[in-house]
Amino acid sequence: MTLLVALGSVPGLLHVASLFRLLLLLLKAAQLYLRRQWLLKALQQFPSPPSHWLYGHSREVGKRGPGSGRAGRAGLSEHGCGLLLLNGQTWFQRRRMLTPAFHYDILKPYVGLMAKSVQVMLDKWEQLVAQDPRLEIVGPVSLMTLDTIMKCAFSHQGSAQTDGDSQSYIQAIWDLKNLFSTRTKSAFLQNDIIYRLSPEGRKNHRAARIAHQHTDRVIQLRKAQLQKQGEMENVRKKRHLDFLDILLLAQMEKGNSLSDTDLRAEVDTFMFEGHDTTASGISWILYALASHPEHQQRCREEIQGLLGDGTSITWDHLDQMPYTTMCIKEALRLYPPVPGVSRELSKPITFPDGRSLPAGMSVTTPTNLSICRNTWELRHPRALVQLQRAVSLIVVNLNLMSCYRWGGFCKAL
Repeated sequence: MTLLVALGSVPGLLHVASLFRLLLLLLKAAQLYLRRQWLLKALQQFPSPPSHWLYGHSREVGKRGPGSGRAGRAGLSEHGCGLLLLNGQTWFQRRRMLTPAFHYDILKPYVGLMAKSVQVMLDKWEQLVAQDPRLEIVGPVSLMTLDTIMKCAFSHQGSAQTDGDSQSYIQAIWDLKNLFSTRTKSAFLQNDIIYRLSPEGRKNHRAARIAHQHTDRVIQLRKAQLQKQGEMENVRKKRHLDFLDILLLAQMEKGNSLSDTDLRAEVDTFMFEGHDTTASGISWILYALASHPEHQQRCREEIQGLLGDGTSITWDHLDQMPYTTMCIKEALRLYPPVPGVSRELSKPITFPDGRSLPAGMSVTTPTNLSICRNTWELRHPRALVQLQRAVSLIVVNLNLMSCYRWGGFCKAL
């Protein structure tokens, strides 16, 4: 009776709640410890520097180059998964449905739209440079690539570079990426319920809502255009449809096989990935050229010799600028927009030398080989050792965060 009275009081309830939280914390600590021991046993065959007792090799990997931060899709995946995160038969069907949107014949006329979007950006740059010779290019480049993807893939008639809603969308995407990066570095924000209740989780929810609202406006605007008299017939007569028209027609014809949630997830994925990774790549290419004025000048001379004064670039020009193409590819090698691809093993894998990894292991394959700043350094034995060591570090990254499975972010291999 005395115990019940004590529990019925406010201090008693707080005491029980504190004990319950402590018990959960101990259970989570035990889970992390067992997971870490499993990882250590699974990866003991792979060479690596000594591991920190808490951080593992996360600090070593960070020394090898900047992370992508390309995790805005994580916040957007709360309400459906697009092609990037799907797997199995659903992924195959969706991939087959969307492949025609990227046919060469439909890409050719996009070059003119891209050139117009770039010209709008350059005109804005001339005004900004007149005020301050130093120019932060990532924001304007992001707006330009968003403007391009909306016109080419989503039949958008306006200009994202002058639309305030588009700037809010860009900011929301940046917030989502930064918030995801913050979450991965905090052991206290891994639980979904705790994260949603935290200030970071609430900010993540607001940013995702802004991004979804932008996507919904684009979809509804195109739906309204297709409902105009004769517009649907004109679209059906096209030899190749753009990305959004394919999705909308498929929804009209197949009904429940493509829900509104599925449609928005696809638009979310391609609108985000279509502009963000491209903006990152372009920004790093411009940075690389600015860091090497001699190569920048050769590219300028090549383009001026090809286009003359005032001629707009066309599809046929693209294979007539070999030196510029090489500089673009080298910049993308040094600064890839997506420096790694992660997968969770659905079954054990054994390498040719006999070493193996168990099912459930998260494996990251690096695309960033920028430790060799000059391609020819790969011929040097020391560079090969550095390359092998970096790959081992990234693939068998033993840090605390690997104890958690990002179910929505990594597709089964």
